[in-house]
Amino acid sequence: FGLASDVLRELRMAKDADEIELMRLAAHAADRVVAQIATGRLVGRTEADVSREVRERLLAEGHEAAEFAIVASGPNSASPHHNAGDRVIEAGEPIVLDIGGSLDGYCSDTTRTLWVTGGDASKGPTPEFRRLFDLLREAQAQASAAVLPGTPCERIDAVARDIITAGGHGPDFFHRVGHGIGLETHEEPYLVAGNGEPLRQGMAFSVEPGIYLADRYGARIEDIVVCGPDGPDILNQSSRDLWVVPG
Repeated sequence: FGLASDVLRELRMAKDADEIELMRLAAHAADRVVAQIATGRLVGRTEADVSREVRERLLAEGHEAAEFAIVASGPNSASPHHNAGDRVIEAGEPIVLDIGGSLDGYCSDTTRTLWVTGGDASKGPTPEFRRLFDLLREAQAQASAAVLPGTPCERIDAVARDIITAGGHGPDFFHRVGHGIGLETHEEPYLVAGNGEPLRQGMAFSVEPGIYLADRYGARIEDIVVCGPDGPDILNQSSRDLWVVPG
C-alpha cells in the first residue's frame, strides 16, 4: 500500500483547459464579491458580520460552498490567518479581505487589501502604509510575471521575497508565496523555498506575498495564476491597487 497522492499528484497538479475555465469562473465570481464588499458599509460593523456577508455573497455568485472569509481589520490585519471576530471596524485603518470557496467543484481564493476612510479624507492611508503597499504590489506583480514552464517553484517565492527584503521588510513576510489550488484550496505544487520542482503548463497556484507589522497592520495581495505555455495566466481580474473606500 502507498499514498494515493503519490499516484494522483501528476494528474491533479496540471489542469486541462476545461478545468482552467471552471477556475476562471470561480475567480471572477470571487472578484465580484470583493467589489461588492468594498462598495458597501464597513465602519461600525464587526469583522464577523462582514465575514457572514462575504459567505452569503459567494453563494449568491454561484459558489456551492463558501469555505473561508477572512476579514482582518486594523491590527488584526498583521495576522495572516486571522479568524474574523467581534472587533468593530473603524475609519482610518486597513482590512485584509481573503475569501474563497468552490464553484462547480473548483476552488477560488483571492485577497485584496482595503483602507477604510469612513468618508473622512483626513483618515486616508498613511504615507508609511502606502510605501509598504507599493513594495508589496511590486513584489506580487514581479512574482506573477516570473511564472513560466521550467521555472522552479521556489523561484517564484524568491522573486517576491527578494523585493520585499530589499525594501526592508524581509522579516515581515513570513509565509510561503503560494500554494497549488484546484479541487482543493491547498494542494500541490507549493511555491516555497526548497521546492525545486519545475513549473509545467496547466499548474494552478496562488501568488500571495504579504507584509505584516505586528500589532500595527498588514497587507496581502493574492491572485490565482495558471502556468501558461508562454507565461502567466492570471485568473483574478479585480484591481490589485490599495482599495481606498468610504466604508
